[in-house]
Amino acid sequence: MGFFEKIFGNYSEKEIKRITPIVKKIEGLAPQYETLTDEELRGKTQEFKDRLAKGETLDDILPEAYAVVREASSRPHVLNMRHFPVQLMGGIVMHQGRIAEMRTGEGKTLVATLSAYLNALEGKGVHVVTVNDYLAQRDSQWMGEVFRFLGLTVGCILNNMDNDERREAYACDITYGTNNEFGFDYLRDNMVVKKESMVQRELHFAIIDEVDSVLIDEARTPLIISGSGSKSTDLYRVADLFVKQLKKGRIINEDEAMNPLLREELQEEGDFVLDEKAKSVVLTQEGVEKAEKFFSVDNLSDPENMELQHHINNALKANYNMHLDKDYVIAEGEIVIVDEFTGRMMPGRRYSDGLHQAIEAKENVQVRRESKTLATITFQNYFNKYKKKAGMTGTAKTEEDEFRNIYGMDVVEIP
Repeated sequence: MGFFEKIFGNYSEKEIKRITPIVKKIEGLAPQYETLTDEELRGKTQEFKDRLAKGETLDDILPEAYAVVREASSRPHVLNMRHFPVQLMGGIVMHQGRIAEMRTGEGKTLVATLSAYLNALEGKGVHVVTVNDYLAQRDSQWMGEVFRFLGLTVGCILNNMDNDERREAYACDITYGTNNEFGFDYLRDNMVVKKESMVQRELHFAIIDEVDSVLIDEARTPLIISGSGSKSTDLYRVADLFVKQLKKGRIINEDEAMNPLLREELQEEGDFVLDEKAKSVVLTQEGVEKAEKFFSVDNLSDPENMELQHHINNALKANYNMHLDKDYVIAEGEIVIVDEFTGRMMPGRRYSDGLHQAIEAKENVQVRRESKTLATITFQNYFNKYKKKAGMTGTAKTEEDEFRNIYGMDVVEIP
């Protein structure tokens, strides 16, 4: 701990001190709310909405709203779980559009119910972002008990849903789903012609679980929607036919040619040279001459022959660098990539820049058209479109500077 921290206390400690009076206020309301019937407790939701309509702010009603969620959650026929003071702190921090760092096992899922309920009262929708479909479904059912008990609607976006089901889920007060589903729906909405075809409403408030994973680790991951391009696939087959006729060669005087003192010309034999280590394969002068003859071009290096060069290079790579049952497998007439680190098959993924098509031509399966990008966005840009966002995680302090600089969010450690 630094000298100044010892004297003044660190940032999180100061922030906790500032919100402790609010926590005390919430706890002070507990005896009064315990006496309310289910019906009276449920009636609070409409009362809060009316007060907001008359000009009160979310901050004004926060202590009462959090006390209502706490009481509803603790009832045996709802969740039978009562928010601890530290969980109330986490809920306040998240309502403020910040990141609550809470250790694993501190019940972050329950903490999210507080700011989700409060912000849903505005009627503009709250998105709770989870890391996978299973958690989205589980939390929407489990924590959804509290919201439904209090008269709010809860939706969940899952991978296999059609547009009507998605629209219905987004129309709910609180919607659970993964970062991928939310992001792709945003992209698809930007491609529709009619406004009524859109599924999402405005991006109002997002609560992001495992926020460091989503906003830092995956921040630059692009979500891409692609469509098939218009280019013919014939050239892949022709380029493949050509490179299959070539003879593998080598550089005869590599050491001498690499020595600047000897200044020797590079001497090659064969049609192409393969470097397994560098994963590169290039035509020799002899190979270039054969290509010019085969494709009836005067000079392969001319700018107008760049596309042809690209196809030949991909065909060389596919035939001599990429290996069946190591880099890829053939499953049901399709080329499926094998992950080089895990050895797992990755259906649906394709090599970019025409390499996948070159492998399809090599293995004599159907050559699919190259896809072109129709819409793309990174998670960083997508989540910055929300009017307000909050996060929770067990480990955020290490990335605090990035959160502050890129997203304008600070991190508060909850004791």
